[in-house]
Amino acid sequence: MRIAIGIGGPALAGRDEWRMMEEFVIEAERLGVDSCWSAEAWGQDAIAPLAYVAARTTTIRIGTGVAQISARAAATTAMTAMTLATISGDRFSLGLGVSGPQVVEGLHGVPFDKPLTRLDEYLDILELAFSGRPLDYHGTVMSLPIRGSSGPAMSLAGAAASPIPVYLAALGPKALELTGARADGWLASGFIPEASAAFLDPIRRGAEAAGRDFGAIDLQAGGPVAFGDDLDHLLHGVKRTIAFRVGAMGSPQQNFYKQAYERAGYVDEVNRIQSLWLDGRRREAVDAVTDDIARSTSFVGTDEQVTARIRAFRAAGITTLWPEFEEPTSVEKITTLARFVDLVRAVDA
Repeated sequence: MRIAIGIGGPALAGRDEWRMMEEFVIEAERLGVDSCWSAEAWGQDAIAPLAYVAARTTTIRIGTGVAQISARAAATTAMTAMTLATISGDRFSLGLGVSGPQVVEGLHGVPFDKPLTRLDEYLDILELAFSGRPLDYHGTVMSLPIRGSSGPAMSLAGAAASPIPVYLAALGPKALELTGARADGWLASGFIPEASAAFLDPIRRGAEAAGRDFGAIDLQAGGPVAFGDDLDHLLHGVKRTIAFRVGAMGSPQQNFYKQAYERAGYVDEVNRIQSLWLDGRRREAVDAVTDDIARSTSFVGTDEQVTARIRAFRAAGITTLWPEFEEPTSVEKITTLARFVDLVRAVDA
């Protein structure tokens, strides 16, 4: 199995945090980590950090994990992807996601209607742009040139020198099918190996319907990593993350994380978590996250317990593990990463 790491997120990193992140990525490359993905929400963007990382590294792949399609026109994303591929020596992968109604409508001012259709058409335009063809496209949601325009369809100055892998962050069944039909890889959130069919069967259906090889799709999933003997303490941090995703990452009616946990079999649990969170009872919401959900989505405990979870993810078909770290310093993050890498290598041996 390959190993990926993530940087960025909702916060806007200060200078000290950025230096720690830089040290972490450089050391991760030395440890043999395969890829580094830059997230964005409403703080640090997903693009700028990758240009810097590309200049400071030589072998690790870089990718957006993920870039929000509502934040950028498809042509802009294509130009950005081709630029990052060029300056990184073709080490760039483009990870995309639809985000959710709160971010799309509240932050970017774009209607969150037909998100899957929008993503599918966005991919169509990217394919045209990467090939150097004119962006002459008229779909249900997206149109180039805009309808009624007197201007001609334009193309970018050139085609992509090499294929740019496209990954999708998908949770809903239809989005997962689209991933299987069109993407080179899947970026998971909250994956549960014991309920892998809820996540992977739709990807497989999409691949088969499109005549693609499901086995060629890079399936990336992971979760928090923490070593120690006090499992209750270690799981508490995992529970905070799950409670936030179920309670805050989406509207009460449309929360992709909550819906994914429901399909994995945790209907009563996540309904209670969301209800408590929305009532402002956030500590109780965290406490309502069961040990079972927290353990299933993480790598915590002793070396033996973490190894058991690595084996579970591998047995479920995950091809790239994505460990997450909460340590406050780069030294602590690197130490934990090195220990995790050793365990993964031992499992693969």
